[in-house]
Amino acid sequence: MKNAVLLEERGILAIGGSQRREFLQGLISNDVEQVGPSGAVYAALLTPQGKFLFEFFIAELGDVLLLDTDRDRLPDLQRRLMMYKLRSDAAIADRSADFAVYALLGPVEGIGGTPGAAPDVDGGVIFADPRSARLGARAVLPRAGAADALEGMGFAPAPFVAYEALRVAVGAADARRDLEVDKTLLLEANFDTFNGVSFSKGCYVGQELTARTKYRGNVRRRLYPVLFEGAAAPGAEVLLGDKPAGQVRSVAGNRGIALLRIEDVDQAREQGASLTAGSATLHVEALAP
Repeated sequence: MKNAVLLEERGILAIGGSQRREFLQGLISNDVEQVGPSGAVYAALLTPQGKFLFEFFIAELGDVLLLDTDRDRLPDLQRRLMMYKLRSDAAIADRSADFAVYALLGPVEGIGGTPGAAPDVDGGVIFADPRSARLGARAVLPRAGAADALEGMGFAPAPFVAYEALRVAVGAADARRDLEVDKTLLLEANFDTFNGVSFSKGCYVGQELTARTKYRGNVRRRLYPVLFEGAAAPGAEVLLGDKPAGQVRSVAGNRGIALLRIEDVDQAREQGASLTAGSATLHVEALAP
């Protein structure tokens, strides 16, 4: 079965101009040079102190870079980028009214299993989800005719919960549900595991703390995929015995994503102890992108 899920929470910010790549390259966590007709990337914009601000996918359409990001926070991202633009030849425009974003659950001809791969599509772009081959593909298509185009490719409409269940099972963070603006560190959110940060490109905003966190092993907590035995709600406190160990973030059926202290997860495993959230017991699963 091939399903297409309209992601109504996502919007599109387009960046044109002759210096669009150089402009973004000095700002964001991933390597813009990996974006092209055959590839897309996932990245974040951080505070100078290395804390999360915005996340987005970047794909190329003609001479424009398309940023697939949280629609509600898109105006804030646009303002932040305008602040950094200065004299760069980069034009930044909200194109959310023109393009729709879909998650494609099922094989797409021309992509295969390589994260980030992107075949040509008339008027839009389809790319393998750069975070994990398990997450399928994403499509940024002109709103007029998008549904018909996907139907012609063999994709049937599916509700948001179909994509959400897959995302949570994989353990990929969602900015709205799992991350905290100006608080979350990239490695806490597994951006390293999900191909959202480059440690070989040049400097970018917040790079120093991100690199130091990695190379000194300073990560104290992480987002983990979990299996619930019992019912749990987003925001519920997670306990190891009577000690706070973290918080439930996303929930989809009997699975979720929780922000947990690494030492508490290790202790629970070593001692055979239970992590709990209200009446639910949490079984922490390994990240397997």
